[in-house]
Amino acid sequence: MSRKLIGAVAGLAVASLLVAACGGSSSSSSSSASSAAPAASASAPAAAGGKVGVILPDAASSARWETADRQFLSEAFAAAGIEADIQNANGDKAKFATIADQMLAEGVGALLIVGLDSPSAAAVIAKASAQGVPVIDYDRLTLGGNANYYVSFDNVAVGTAIGDGLVKCLQDAGIKDGPVALLNGSPTDNNATLFKQGYEAAVTGAGYTVAADQSVPDWDNTKAGTIFEQMYTKANGDFVGVAAANDGLGGAAIAVLDRNGQAGKIPVTGQDATDEGLQRVLLGTQCMTVYKAIKKEAEAASALAIALINGDQAAADALATGKTADSETGKDVPSVLLVPQGITKDTVKDVIADGFTTVDRICTTAELKKACADAGIQ
Repeated sequence: MSRKLIGAVAGLAVASLLVAACGGSSSSSSSSASSAAPAASASAPAAAGGKVGVILPDAASSARWETADRQFLSEAFAAAGIEADIQNANGDKAKFATIADQMLAEGVGALLIVGLDSPSAAAVIAKASAQGVPVIDYDRLTLGGNANYYVSFDNVAVGTAIGDGLVKCLQDAGIKDGPVALLNGSPTDNNATLFKQGYEAAVTGAGYTVAADQSVPDWDNTKAGTIFEQMYTKANGDFVGVAAANDGLGGAAIAVLDRNGQAGKIPVTGQDATDEGLQRVLLGTQCMTVYKAIKKEAEAASALAIALINGDQAAADALATGKTADSETGKDVPSVLLVPQGITKDTVKDVIADGFTTVDRICTTAELKKACADAGIQ
């Protein structure tokens, strides 16, 4: 199902990438797909030129930014012969702004950003727009930012996959109702809001109650451990499950459960299909994670940027056939939206088969090698 849709989007991204490269040588704010191509963004220039600037958010909230996104974006731009300046703000909004100023001063032809929060990212977009430089919101939508394009996953669907996965884990264990803890992402990240919208609806819709509900500033895993320990203590450990918004937060919750002898007894979710998350899924301490084909996301975003660098806005608009509502501006942002896949022990092998990680990175200990063999991972 979702793999077909992901493949279709990836195919279109690669096709656009090749065309652009050749041309260079001569209610809520939930996302929804649209069958019609959106109107061209009024502020996007007809021809940009130059290199592309990429600003990643940090290296702490998720391993993906440095281990996956940087690599895949670098490879895509290099394959097209496009110079790219990829930098990481390391969770610092002032540094994020400084990097953007530097890139704009150096004359980048397009910016691809993962904002730390909407206000600081919107300020960067405003500066870029004033200089005629188009901006692509990558993975996170900047509310009120008026980016020209947005590339991400359907983030409510990501949350729904988390919620459905937790419900299945609970029901498979014979637990039909009871209190669930929600360990949410950063309150300044619109994606976290959408994730929660999806998993809270799935959990409560299946008849479970929300006993605790806390957000984790900056997706900080250390803070997540402290926050969850407080939630756990206050509830006297009376949770039947934990809906954690990504693998880092899930790992922090599992560490607390482990100290209390309950790791693997209380199902915990995650997201991003990190190596650590997949290992916990195989070992049974984490009930599921969500795989987002980051390579395909990076390819779609780079194809948009390359088209803009080469002055081919029509190619960019042909890629962005979806739309995402900006709840602050009331406008729809032209978007490329991919579909996530829930991953359990039986489907960890799908992530490896897709080339996102390897057997050597997952099956690292005797215990994990046995779990890998049991899950059909060779």
